[in-house]
Amino acid sequence: MTTLTIARHSDISQPLNEQHSNEQLKAKSHFLRGTIKEGLHDANTGGISHDDGLLTKFHGIYQQDDRDTRQHRLIRKLEPHYQFMVRLRIPGGRLTKQQWIEIDRLSRIYSSNGIRITTRQTIQFHGVGKQCLQPLLRSLEKIGIDTLAACGDDNRGIVCGVNPDASRVAQQVYDLARETSSRLLPKTDAYRETWYDIPPSVSQSEEPLYGETYLPRKFKIGFVIPPDNDIDIFAQDVGFIAVIEKSRLVGFNVCVGGGMGQLDSREDSYPRLSTPIGFIEASDAPFIAEVIMTIQRDYGDRKDRHRARFKYTLDRISLDSFKNLLVNRFGKKLAPLKPYRLTNNGDKLGWHQTEDSQWLATLHIQSGRINHHLQDQLQAFFQQYSGEVRLTANQNIQLINIPPYDIYDVARRLSDLGLYERLIPSSQEAVTLSCVALPTCGLAMAEAERITPDFLTLFNDLKRQYDLQTKPITLRITGCPNGCARPYLAEIALTGRAPGLYNLYLGGSHRGDRLATLHEKNLSQTQVLDALAPLFDLYSTDRLNNEYFGDFLHRCHFIKSSSISNQSIQER
Repeated sequence: MTTLTIARHSDISQPLNEQHSNEQLKAKSHFLRGTIKEGLHDANTGGISHDDGLLTKFHGIYQQDDRDTRQHRLIRKLEPHYQFMVRLRIPGGRLTKQQWIEIDRLSRIYSSNGIRITTRQTIQFHGVGKQCLQPLLRSLEKIGIDTLAACGDDNRGIVCGVNPDASRVAQQVYDLARETSSRLLPKTDAYRETWYDIPPSVSQSEEPLYGETYLPRKFKIGFVIPPDNDIDIFAQDVGFIAVIEKSRLVGFNVCVGGGMGQLDSREDSYPRLSTPIGFIEASDAPFIAEVIMTIQRDYGDRKDRHRARFKYTLDRISLDSFKNLLVNRFGKKLAPLKPYRLTNNGDKLGWHQTEDSQWLATLHIQSGRINHHLQDQLQAFFQQYSGEVRLTANQNIQLINIPPYDIYDVARRLSDLGLYERLIPSSQEAVTLSCVALPTCGLAMAEAERITPDFLTLFNDLKRQYDLQTKPITLRITGCPNGCARPYLAEIALTGRAPGLYNLYLGGSHRGDRLATLHEKNLSQTQVLDALAPLFDLYSTDRLNNEYFGDFLHRCHFIKSSSISNQSIQER
Protein backbone atom coordinates (compact mmCIF):
# COMPACT_ATOMS: atom_id res chain seq x y z
CA MET A 1 0.00 0.00 0.00
CA THR A 2 1.26 3.51 -0.83
CA THR A 3 2.38 5.42 2.25
CA LEU A 4 1.38 9.09 2.18
CA THR A 5 2.90 11.64 4.53
CA ILE A 6 0.32 13.48 6.61
CA ALA A 7 1.14 16.87 8.08
CA ARG A 8 0.33 16.75 11.79
CA HIS A 9 1.02 20.31 12.87
CA SER A 10 -2.44 20.89 14.37
CA ASP A 11 -3.77 17.55 15.62
CA ILE A 12 -3.68 15.68 18.92
CA SER A 13 0.02 14.86 18.50
CA GLN A 14 0.90 18.47 19.30
CA PRO A 15 1.66 19.63 22.88
CA LEU A 16 -1.52 20.28 24.82
CA ASN A 17 -0.45 23.83 25.71
CA GLU A 18 -0.36 24.64 21.98
CA GLN A 19 -3.86 23.35 21.36
CA HIS A 20 -7.11 25.34 21.60
CA SER A 21 -8.23 26.34 25.09
CA ASN A 22 -11.22 24.00 24.76
CA GLU A 23 -8.82 21.07 24.43
CA GLN A 24 -7.00 22.14 27.56
CA LEU A 25 -10.29 22.50 29.40
CA LYS A 26 -11.39 19.00 28.43
CA ALA A 27 -8.04 17.56 29.54
CA LYS A 28 -8.28 19.07 33.03
CA SER A 29 -12.04 18.47 33.47
CA HIS A 30 -11.62 14.97 34.96
CA PHE A 31 -13.63 13.42 32.14
CA LEU A 32 -16.27 16.14 31.93
CA ARG A 33 -16.85 16.72 35.63
CA GLY A 34 -15.35 20.17 36.03
CA THR A 35 -17.16 22.06 38.77
CA ILE A 36 -20.63 21.49 37.36
CA LYS A 37 -22.08 20.09 40.59
CA GLU A 38 -20.83 23.03 42.59
CA GLY A 39 -22.24 25.45 40.03
CA LEU A 40 -25.66 23.85 40.16
CA HIS A 41 -25.86 24.60 43.88
CA ASP A 42 -24.70 28.23 43.60
CA ALA A 43 -27.85 30.19 44.46
CA ASN A 44 -26.21 33.54 43.74
CA THR A 45 -26.66 33.17 39.98
CA GLY A 46 -29.06 31.55 37.54
CA GLY A 47 -26.16 30.40 35.42
CA ILE A 48 -22.96 28.39 35.66
CA SER A 49 -19.36 29.32 34.86
CA HIS A 50 -18.15 29.67 31.27
CA ASP A 51 -15.97 26.56 31.54
CA ASP A 52 -18.74 24.46 33.04
CA GLY A 53 -21.05 25.73 30.32
CA LEU A 54 -18.70 24.21 27.75
CA LEU A 55 -18.60 20.92 29.65
CA THR A 56 -22.37 20.62 30.11
CA LYS A 57 -22.69 20.48 26.32
CA PHE A 58 -21.27 16.96 26.55
CA HIS A 59 -24.10 16.27 29.00
CA GLY A 60 -26.64 17.42 26.38
CA ILE A 61 -27.22 20.82 27.99
CA TYR A 62 -26.58 24.32 26.62
CA GLN A 63 -26.50 27.38 28.85
CA GLN A 64 -28.43 30.15 27.10
CA ASP A 65 -30.22 33.34 28.02
CA ASP A 66 -33.38 35.08 26.87
CA ARG A 67 -32.06 37.45 24.22
CA ASP A 68 -35.37 39.29 24.07
CA THR A 69 -34.70 40.61 27.58
CA ARG A 70 -30.89 40.84 27.44
CA GLN A 71 -30.58 44.57 26.77
CA HIS A 72 -33.31 45.52 29.23
CA ARG A 73 -31.63 43.50 31.98
CA LEU A 74 -28.25 45.01 31.13
CA ILE A 75 -29.66 48.52 31.56
CA ARG A 76 -31.05 47.48 34.94
CA LYS A 77 -27.64 46.02 35.86
CA LEU A 78 -29.07 42.50 36.13
CA GLU A 79 -27.34 39.37 34.94
CA PRO A 80 -28.77 37.80 31.78
CA HIS A 81 -31.92 35.73 32.22
CA TYR A 82 -30.02 32.46 32.18
CA GLN A 83 -31.86 29.35 31.11
CA PHE A 84 -30.86 26.02 29.66
CA MET A 85 -31.66 24.00 26.57
CA VAL A 86 -31.83 20.27 27.28
CA ARG A 87 -31.51 17.92 24.30
CA LEU A 88 -32.52 14.27 24.66
CA ARG A 89 -30.56 11.36 23.22
CA ILE A 90 -32.99 9.34 21.08
CA PRO A 91 -31.08 7.27 18.48
CA GLY A 92 -33.19 6.92 15.36
CA GLY A 93 -35.95 9.04 16.90
CA ARG A 94 -38.12 6.19 18.21
CA LEU A 95 -40.19 6.47 21.37
CA THR A 96 -42.83 4.39 23.05
CA LYS A 97 -46.23 5.88 23.76
CA GLN A 98 -45.37 5.92 27.47
CA GLN A 99 -42.13 7.81 26.85
CA TRP A 100 -43.94 10.44 24.81
CA ILE A 101 -46.59 10.93 27.47
CA GLU A 102 -43.93 11.44 30.14
CA ILE A 103 -41.89 13.79 27.93
CA ASP A 104 -45.05 15.84 27.41
CA ARG A 105 -45.70 15.94 31.16
CA LEU A 106 -42.13 16.99 31.95
CA SER A 107 -42.16 19.71 29.30
CA ARG A 108 -45.19 21.28 30.95
CA ILE A 109 -43.31 21.43 34.26
CA TYR A 110 -39.81 22.40 33.19
CA SER A 111 -39.86 23.89 29.66
CA SER A 112 -40.89 27.47 28.88
CA ASN A 113 -42.08 26.70 25.36
CA GLY A 114 -43.35 23.14 25.07
CA ILE A 115 -41.52 20.50 23.04
CA ARG A 116 -39.27 21.06 20.03
CA ILE A 117 -38.52 18.30 17.54
CA THR A 118 -35.09 18.87 16.05
CA THR A 119 -33.67 18.17 12.59
CA ARG A 120 -31.76 15.25 14.14
CA GLN A 121 -34.77 13.24 15.31
CA THR A 122 -34.72 14.22 18.92
CA ILE A 123 -36.41 16.59 21.36
CA GLN A 124 -35.25 19.79 23.00
CA PHE A 125 -36.63 21.49 26.08
CA HIS A 126 -36.05 25.25 26.08
CA GLY A 127 -36.08 27.68 28.97
CA VAL A 128 -35.23 25.18 31.71
CA GLY A 129 -34.09 26.80 34.96
CA LYS A 130 -30.83 25.73 36.59
CA GLN A 131 -32.59 24.40 39.67
CA CYS A 132 -34.76 22.21 37.42
CA LEU A 133 -31.98 20.45 35.54
CA GLN A 134 -31.32 17.65 38.00
CA PRO A 135 -34.99 16.73 38.67
CA LEU A 136 -35.68 16.81 34.92
CA LEU A 137 -32.80 14.47 34.05
CA ARG A 138 -33.69 12.12 36.89
CA SER A 139 -37.26 11.92 35.65
CA LEU A 140 -36.07 11.19 32.10
CA GLU A 141 -33.82 8.41 33.41
CA LYS A 142 -36.86 6.64 34.83
CA ILE A 143 -38.25 6.20 31.29
CA GLY A 144 -34.94 5.06 29.83
CA ILE A 145 -33.85 8.37 28.30
CA ASP A 146 -30.75 10.44 28.96
CA THR A 147 -29.04 13.43 27.37
CA LEU A 148 -25.42 12.23 27.35
CA ALA A 149 -23.55 13.20 24.15
CA ALA A 150 -26.58 14.89 22.64
CA CYS A 151 -24.21 17.87 22.29
CA GLY A 152 -20.44 18.35 22.66
CA ASP A 153 -17.28 17.15 20.93
CA ASP A 154 -18.40 13.55 20.58
CA ASN A 155 -20.62 11.38 18.43
CA ARG A 156 -23.99 13.13 18.52
CA GLY A 157 -27.39 11.46 18.26
CA ILE A 158 -27.50 9.08 15.30
CA VAL A 159 -30.26 9.63 12.74
CA CYS A 160 -31.96 6.82 10.85
CA GLY A 161 -34.35 6.87 7.91
CA VAL A 162 -37.40 4.76 7.27
CA ASN A 163 -38.94 2.95 4.30
CA PRO A 164 -42.45 1.52 4.79
CA ASP A 165 -42.03 -0.63 1.67
CA ALA A 166 -39.03 -2.35 3.27
CA SER A 167 -40.05 -2.39 6.91
CA ARG A 168 -38.08 -5.51 7.80
CA VAL A 169 -34.92 -3.99 6.40
CA ALA A 170 -35.79 -0.71 8.13
CA GLN A 171 -35.87 -2.54 11.46
CA GLN A 172 -32.44 -4.07 10.80
CA VAL A 173 -31.04 -0.67 9.90
CA TYR A 174 -32.56 0.89 13.01
CA ASP A 175 -31.05 -1.86 15.19
CA LEU A 176 -27.61 -1.18 13.66
CA ALA A 177 -28.05 2.55 14.23
CA ARG A 178 -28.79 1.92 17.91
CA GLU A 179 -25.85 -0.48 18.18
CA THR A 180 -23.58 2.15 16.66
CA SER A 181 -24.89 4.78 19.06
CA SER A 182 -24.20 2.55 22.07
CA ARG A 183 -20.74 1.66 20.80
CA LEU A 184 -19.72 5.31 20.43
CA LEU A 185 -21.31 6.63 23.62
CA PRO A 186 -18.86 8.23 26.09
CA LYS A 187 -18.17 5.98 29.07
CA THR A 188 -17.43 8.66 31.70
CA ASP A 189 -19.28 8.37 34.99
CA ALA A 190 -19.43 12.15 35.21
CA TYR A 191 -22.98 12.18 33.85
CA ARG A 192 -24.36 9.75 36.42
CA GLU A 193 -22.44 11.37 39.27
CA THR A 194 -23.64 14.85 38.37
CA TRP A 195 -27.29 14.22 37.63
CA TYR A 196 -28.16 11.00 39.49
CA ASP A 197 -25.83 11.48 42.50
CA ILE A 198 -24.05 8.18 41.88
CA PRO A 199 -20.90 7.92 44.06
CA PRO A 200 -17.68 9.06 42.30
CA SER A 201 -15.79 6.57 40.17
CA VAL A 202 -12.26 5.44 41.06
CA SER A 203 -11.38 4.58 37.46
CA GLN A 204 -8.20 6.18 36.12
CA SER A 205 -9.14 5.91 32.45
CA GLU A 206 -12.83 6.25 31.87
CA GLU A 207 -12.69 6.83 28.11
CA PRO A 208 -10.82 4.02 26.32
CA LEU A 209 -12.23 5.18 22.98
CA TYR A 210 -12.31 8.97 23.29
CA GLY A 211 -9.44 9.72 25.67
CA GLU A 212 -9.44 12.74 27.95
CA THR A 213 -9.91 15.33 25.18
CA TYR A 214 -12.68 13.50 23.27
CA LEU A 215 -13.09 14.66 19.65
CA PRO A 216 -11.95 17.95 18.07
CA ARG A 217 -15.58 18.85 17.28
CA LYS A 218 -19.01 17.24 17.02
CA PHE A 219 -19.42 14.13 14.87
CA LYS A 220 -22.65 13.11 13.12
CA ILE A 221 -23.69 9.73 11.72
CA GLY A 222 -26.75 8.77 9.71
CA PHE A 223 -28.37 5.72 8.12
CA VAL A 224 -30.69 6.04 5.13
CA ILE A 225 -32.89 3.57 3.25
CA PRO A 226 -33.37 4.45 -0.45
CA PRO A 227 -35.21 5.72 -2.31
CA ASP A 228 -36.03 8.24 0.46
CA ASN A 229 -33.23 10.49 1.66
CA ASP A 230 -35.25 11.65 4.63
CA ILE A 231 -32.21 12.34 6.84
CA ASP A 232 -30.06 14.16 4.23
CA ILE A 233 -27.37 11.50 4.12
CA PHE A 234 -24.81 13.74 2.39
CA ALA A 235 -24.84 16.17 5.32
CA GLN A 236 -23.43 13.53 7.69
CA ASP A 237 -19.81 13.09 8.81
CA VAL A 238 -20.40 9.39 8.16
CA GLY A 239 -23.37 8.18 6.15
CA PHE A 240 -24.58 4.64 5.54
CA ILE A 241 -26.79 4.12 2.47
CA ALA A 242 -28.64 0.81 2.75
CA VAL A 243 -28.31 -1.52 -0.22
CA ILE A 244 -31.27 -3.86 -0.65
CA GLU A 245 -31.27 -6.83 -2.99
CA LYS A 246 -34.26 -9.16 -3.28
CA SER A 247 -35.85 -7.58 -0.20
CA ARG A 248 -32.71 -8.29 1.86
CA LEU A 249 -30.24 -5.88 3.43
CA VAL A 250 -26.87 -6.82 1.92
CA GLY A 251 -24.84 -3.92 3.26
CA PHE A 252 -24.18 -0.21 3.02
CA ASN A 253 -22.48 2.26 0.74
CA VAL A 254 -20.33 4.40 3.03
CA CYS A 255 -20.05 8.19 2.65
CA VAL A 256 -17.66 10.42 4.59
CA GLY A 257 -17.03 14.09 5.22
CA GLY A 258 -20.40 15.82 4.98
CA GLY A 259 -21.18 18.91 7.01
CA MET A 260 -23.35 22.02 6.80
CA GLY A 261 -21.76 24.59 9.09
CA GLN A 262 -19.74 27.52 7.81
CA LEU A 263 -18.61 31.00 8.81
CA ASP A 264 -19.45 33.78 6.37
CA SER A 265 -16.39 35.68 7.57
CA ARG A 266 -13.86 33.00 6.53
CA GLU A 267 -13.09 31.91 3.00
CA ASP A 268 -11.72 28.59 4.27
CA SER A 269 -15.10 27.73 5.81
CA TYR A 270 -17.70 25.93 3.70
CA PRO A 271 -20.44 23.30 3.63
CA ARG A 272 -19.47 19.97 2.09
CA LEU A 273 -21.31 16.98 0.69
CA SER A 274 -20.07 13.65 1.96
CA THR A 275 -18.04 11.54 -0.44
CA PRO A 276 -19.08 7.92 -1.19
CA ILE A 277 -16.01 5.71 -0.73
CA GLY A 278 -17.14 2.09 -0.94
CA PHE A 279 -19.42 -0.73 0.15
CA ILE A 280 -19.39 -2.78 3.37
CA GLU A 281 -21.36 -5.68 4.76
CA ALA A 282 -24.18 -4.63 7.06
CA SER A 283 -22.66 -6.11 10.21
CA ASP A 284 -19.51 -4.02 9.73
CA ALA A 285 -21.32 -0.68 10.09
CA PRO A 286 -20.83 -0.10 13.86
CA PHE A 287 -17.14 -1.00 13.73
CA ILE A 288 -16.27 1.08 10.68
CA ALA A 289 -18.13 4.03 12.22
CA GLU A 290 -15.84 3.70 15.23
CA VAL A 291 -12.76 3.42 13.03
CA ILE A 292 -13.65 6.55 11.07
CA MET A 293 -14.40 8.46 14.25
CA THR A 294 -11.03 7.52 15.73
CA ILE A 295 -9.27 8.80 12.60
CA GLN A 296 -11.00 12.12 13.19
CA ARG A 297 -10.02 11.90 16.87
CA ASP A 298 -6.35 11.48 15.96
CA TYR A 299 -6.05 13.75 12.91
CA GLY A 300 -8.68 16.45 13.41
CA ASP A 301 -7.55 20.02 14.02
CA ARG A 302 -7.08 20.73 17.74
CA LYS A 303 -5.86 24.31 17.31
CA ASP A 304 -8.48 25.99 15.11
CA ARG A 305 -12.00 24.95 16.12
CA HIS A 306 -13.46 26.52 13.00
CA ARG A 307 -11.47 24.00 10.98
CA ALA A 308 -11.92 21.06 13.34
CA ARG A 309 -14.87 19.29 11.71
CA PHE A 310 -14.21 16.02 9.89
CA LYS A 311 -14.90 17.56 6.47
CA TYR A 312 -11.88 19.82 6.90
CA THR A 313 -9.75 16.93 8.15
CA LEU A 314 -10.50 15.01 4.97
CA ASP A 315 -9.66 17.95 2.75
CA ARG A 316 -6.49 18.73 4.71
CA ILE A 317 -4.97 15.24 4.85
CA SER A 318 -6.50 14.21 1.45
CA LEU A 319 -9.05 11.53 0.71
CA ASP A 320 -6.32 9.08 -0.38
CA SER A 321 -4.50 9.42 2.95
CA PHE A 322 -7.77 8.91 4.79
CA LYS A 323 -8.52 5.77 2.79
CA ASN A 324 -5.07 4.37 3.65
CA LEU A 325 -5.68 5.02 7.34
CA LEU A 326 -9.12 3.47 7.08
CA VAL A 327 -7.88 0.26 5.45
CA ASN A 328 -5.09 -0.08 8.02
CA ARG A 329 -7.46 0.30 10.96
CA PHE A 330 -10.49 -1.45 9.49
CA GLY A 331 -8.37 -4.38 8.36
CA LYS A 332 -9.62 -4.68 4.79
CA LYS A 333 -10.48 -2.67 1.71
CA LEU A 334 -14.00 -1.53 1.06
CA ALA A 335 -15.75 -3.11 -1.91
CA PRO A 336 -16.79 -0.95 -4.88
CA LEU A 337 -19.93 1.14 -4.47
CA LYS A 338 -23.20 -0.55 -5.34
CA PRO A 339 -25.98 1.15 -7.33
CA TYR A 340 -28.61 3.12 -5.46
CA ARG A 341 -31.18 5.80 -6.19
CA LEU A 342 -32.45 8.63 -4.01
CA THR A 343 -35.62 10.42 -5.11
CA ASN A 344 -36.46 12.98 -2.40
CA ASN A 345 -35.40 14.23 1.02
CA GLY A 346 -38.82 14.75 2.55
CA ASP A 347 -41.05 12.60 4.74
CA LYS A 348 -43.75 10.30 3.43
CA LEU A 349 -47.03 12.08 4.02
CA GLY A 350 -50.40 10.56 4.80
CA TRP A 351 -51.03 6.87 5.49
CA HIS A 352 -48.70 4.04 4.44
CA GLN A 353 -48.97 0.32 5.01
CA THR A 354 -45.72 -1.50 5.67
CA GLU A 355 -44.75 -4.84 4.18
CA ASP A 356 -45.61 -6.53 7.49
CA SER A 357 -49.17 -5.07 7.32
CA GLN A 358 -48.68 -2.46 10.02
CA TRP A 359 -49.57 1.18 9.33
CA LEU A 360 -47.62 4.42 9.49
CA ALA A 361 -48.89 8.02 9.40
CA THR A 362 -46.94 11.28 9.43
CA LEU A 363 -48.19 14.34 11.33
CA HIS A 364 -46.69 17.58 10.02
CA ILE A 365 -45.31 19.84 12.78
CA GLN A 366 -44.26 23.28 11.57
CA SER A 367 -40.66 23.96 12.66
CA GLY A 368 -41.00 21.01 15.05
CA ARG A 369 -42.61 23.23 17.70
CA ILE A 370 -45.28 21.64 19.88
CA ASN A 371 -46.89 24.03 22.35
CA HIS A 372 -50.18 25.59 23.40
CA HIS A 373 -53.24 24.06 21.70
CA LEU A 374 -51.26 21.59 19.59
CA GLN A 375 -49.62 20.17 22.69
CA ASP A 376 -53.02 19.67 24.30
CA GLN A 377 -54.36 17.99 21.17
CA LEU A 378 -51.46 15.55 21.08
CA GLN A 379 -51.72 14.87 24.78
CA ALA A 380 -55.33 13.83 24.35
CA PHE A 381 -54.51 11.70 21.31
CA PHE A 382 -51.69 9.72 22.90
CA GLN A 383 -53.78 8.78 25.92
CA GLN A 384 -55.66 6.28 23.72
CA TYR A 385 -52.98 5.43 21.16
CA SER A 386 -51.60 1.88 20.93
CA GLY A 387 -48.70 2.28 18.50
CA GLU A 388 -45.26 3.86 18.79
CA VAL A 389 -43.72 7.21 17.83
CA ARG A 390 -40.93 8.13 15.44
CA LEU A 391 -39.50 11.63 15.26
CA THR A 392 -38.25 12.56 11.80
CA ALA A 393 -35.26 14.60 10.65
CA ASN A 394 -37.79 16.89 8.95
CA GLN A 395 -39.21 17.82 12.37
CA ASN A 396 -42.39 15.75 12.09
CA ILE A 397 -44.04 13.00 14.13
CA GLN A 398 -44.67 9.59 12.61
CA LEU A 399 -47.20 7.27 14.20
CA ILE A 400 -45.72 3.82 13.60
CA ASN A 401 -46.55 0.16 14.19
CA ILE A 402 -50.29 0.79 14.10
CA PRO A 403 -52.08 -2.56 13.91
CA PRO A 404 -54.59 -2.93 11.03
CA TYR A 405 -57.48 -3.30 13.46
CA ASP A 406 -56.64 0.10 15.03
CA ILE A 407 -56.32 2.23 11.92
CA TYR A 408 -59.93 3.43 11.81
CA ASP A 409 -59.95 4.30 15.50
CA VAL A 410 -56.66 6.20 15.09
CA ALA A 411 -58.04 8.11 12.10
CA ARG A 412 -61.25 8.92 14.00
CA ARG A 413 -59.31 10.17 17.02
CA LEU A 414 -57.10 12.37 14.82
CA SER A 415 -60.18 13.81 13.18
CA ASP A 416 -62.06 14.38 16.43
CA LEU A 417 -59.10 16.23 17.92
CA GLY A 418 -58.48 18.41 14.87
CA LEU A 419 -55.21 16.70 14.00
CA TYR A 420 -56.20 14.92 10.80
CA GLU A 421 -55.29 17.89 8.58
CA ARG A 422 -51.69 17.44 9.72
CA LEU A 423 -51.59 14.24 7.68
CA ILE A 424 -52.13 16.31 4.54
CA PRO A 425 -50.23 19.60 4.86
CA SER A 426 -49.78 21.85 1.86
CA SER A 427 -47.02 20.74 -0.48
CA GLN A 428 -44.94 23.77 0.52
CA GLU A 429 -45.37 23.38 4.28
CA ALA A 430 -44.20 19.79 3.96
CA VAL A 431 -40.79 20.81 2.57
CA THR A 432 -40.07 23.83 4.78
CA LEU A 433 -37.70 23.67 7.76
CA SER A 434 -36.36 26.24 10.21
CA CYS A 435 -34.01 26.30 13.17
CA VAL A 436 -34.86 27.71 16.62
CA ALA A 437 -32.75 30.91 16.33
CA LEU A 438 -33.92 33.81 18.51
CA PRO A 439 -34.59 34.32 21.35
CA THR A 440 -32.68 31.39 22.86
CA CYS A 441 -29.86 30.38 20.50
CA GLY A 442 -26.66 32.25 21.32
CA LEU A 443 -25.42 31.97 17.73
CA ALA A 444 -28.50 33.38 16.01
CA MET A 445 -28.03 36.60 14.06
CA ALA A 446 -31.61 36.79 12.78
CA GLU A 447 -35.02 35.21 13.31
CA ALA A 448 -35.91 31.81 11.84
CA GLU A 449 -38.63 29.77 13.58
CA ARG A 450 -40.61 32.83 14.67
CA ILE A 451 -40.75 34.37 11.17
CA THR A 452 -41.44 31.12 9.31
CA PRO A 453 -45.29 31.23 9.44
CA ASP A 454 -45.48 34.81 8.09
CA PHE A 455 -42.72 34.33 5.54
CA LEU A 456 -44.32 31.12 4.34
CA THR A 457 -47.58 33.01 3.74
CA LEU A 458 -45.77 35.59 1.61
CA PHE A 459 -43.78 32.87 -0.15
CA ASN A 460 -46.98 31.00 -1.04
CA ASP A 461 -48.60 34.21 -2.25
CA LEU A 462 -45.64 34.74 -4.59
CA LYS A 463 -45.87 31.18 -5.88
CA ARG A 464 -49.58 31.66 -6.48
CA GLN A 465 -48.90 34.71 -8.66
CA TYR A 466 -47.04 32.42 -11.05
CA ASP A 467 -49.39 29.43 -10.74
CA LEU A 468 -46.80 27.45 -8.78
CA GLN A 469 -48.90 26.76 -5.68
CA THR A 470 -48.87 22.99 -6.22
CA LYS A 471 -45.12 22.83 -6.83
CA PRO A 472 -43.13 22.00 -3.66
CA ILE A 473 -39.87 23.96 -3.44
CA THR A 474 -37.54 22.93 -0.64
CA LEU A 475 -37.24 25.98 1.65
CA ARG A 476 -35.04 26.22 4.73
CA ILE A 477 -34.51 29.17 7.06
CA THR A 478 -31.76 29.48 9.66
CA GLY A 479 -30.79 32.30 11.99
CA CYS A 480 -27.07 31.99 11.25
CA PRO A 481 -24.73 30.26 8.78
CA ASN A 482 -24.10 27.22 10.98
CA GLY A 483 -26.66 25.13 9.16
CA CYS A 484 -28.76 23.33 11.80
CA ALA A 485 -31.69 23.07 9.37
CA ARG A 486 -29.33 21.89 6.60
CA PRO A 487 -29.97 25.01 4.48
CA TYR A 488 -27.19 24.41 1.96
CA LEU A 489 -29.05 21.40 0.56
CA ALA A 490 -32.28 23.33 -0.07
CA GLU A 491 -33.57 24.63 -3.37
CA ILE A 492 -34.06 27.96 -1.60
CA ALA A 493 -32.38 28.85 1.70
CA LEU A 494 -32.18 31.92 3.90
CA THR A 495 -29.30 32.09 6.40
CA GLY A 496 -29.27 34.89 8.95
CA ARG A 497 -26.65 37.64 8.74
CA ALA A 498 -28.04 40.36 11.02
CA PRO A 499 -31.46 41.27 12.45
CA GLY A 500 -33.84 41.21 9.50
CA LEU A 501 -31.12 40.37 6.94
CA TYR A 502 -30.36 37.05 5.22
CA ASN A 503 -28.09 35.54 2.63
CA LEU A 504 -30.07 33.89 -0.15
CA TYR A 505 -28.89 30.50 -1.44
CA LEU A 506 -30.38 28.81 -4.49
CA GLY A 507 -30.08 25.58 -6.43
CA GLY A 508 -29.90 22.74 -3.94
CA SER A 509 -31.76 19.57 -4.77
CA HIS A 510 -35.05 18.02 -3.64
CA ARG A 511 -33.02 14.81 -3.41
CA GLY A 512 -30.53 16.34 -0.97
CA ASP A 513 -27.56 15.53 -3.23
CA ARG A 514 -26.46 19.00 -4.38
CA LEU A 515 -25.24 22.10 -2.57
CA ALA A 516 -27.01 25.40 -2.98
CA THR A 517 -25.05 28.43 -4.18
CA LEU A 518 -24.92 31.90 -2.65
CA HIS A 519 -27.13 34.10 -4.85
CA GLU A 520 -27.33 37.43 -3.00
CA LYS A 521 -26.18 38.77 0.37
CA ASN A 522 -27.84 40.78 3.14
CA LEU A 523 -31.41 40.82 1.90
CA SER A 524 -34.54 41.67 3.86
CA GLN A 525 -37.47 39.28 3.59
CA THR A 526 -39.07 41.62 1.04
CA GLN A 527 -35.88 41.72 -0.99
CA VAL A 528 -35.67 37.92 -0.91
CA LEU A 529 -39.14 37.71 -2.44
CA ASP A 530 -38.23 40.37 -5.01
CA ALA A 531 -35.15 38.36 -5.99
CA LEU A 532 -37.23 35.20 -6.39
CA ALA A 533 -40.05 36.74 -8.43
CA PRO A 534 -38.29 36.81 -11.85
CA LEU A 535 -36.99 33.27 -11.30
CA PHE A 536 -40.48 32.04 -10.45
CA ASP A 537 -41.75 33.80 -13.56
CA LEU A 538 -39.28 31.92 -15.76
CA TYR A 539 -39.86 28.65 -13.91
CA SER A 540 -43.61 28.93 -14.47
CA THR A 541 -43.20 29.16 -18.26
CA ASP A 542 -39.93 27.40 -19.14
CA ARG A 543 -39.72 24.37 -16.88
CA LEU A 544 -39.80 20.85 -18.23
CA ASN A 545 -42.50 18.40 -17.26
CA ASN A 546 -42.12 17.47 -13.56
CA GLU A 547 -38.91 19.51 -13.30
CA TYR A 548 -38.05 20.72 -9.81
CA PHE A 549 -37.03 24.32 -9.15
CA GLY A 550 -33.43 23.55 -8.20
CA ASP A 551 -32.94 21.37 -11.27
CA PHE A 552 -34.48 24.11 -13.44
CA LEU A 553 -32.04 26.71 -12.12
CA HIS A 554 -29.10 24.48 -13.02
CA ARG A 555 -30.38 23.50 -16.42
CA CYS A 556 -30.90 27.15 -17.34
CA HIS A 557 -27.49 28.15 -15.88
CA PHE A 558 -28.86 30.52 -13.27
CA ILE A 559 -26.53 28.79 -10.79
CA LYS A 560 -22.76 28.90 -10.90
CA SER A 561 -21.26 25.81 -12.45
CA SER A 562 -19.01 25.33 -9.40
CA SER A 563 -21.91 23.95 -7.36
CA ILE A 564 -21.15 20.47 -6.12
CA SER A 565 -23.43 17.51 -6.72
CA ASN A 566 -23.48 13.88 -5.73
CA GLN A 567 -26.14 13.07 -8.30
CA SER A 568 -23.55 11.52 -10.61
CA ILE A 569 -22.67 8.84 -8.09
CA GLN A 570 -26.19 7.47 -7.98
CA GLU A 571 -27.05 4.44 -10.09
CA ARG A 572 -23.43 3.97 -11.14
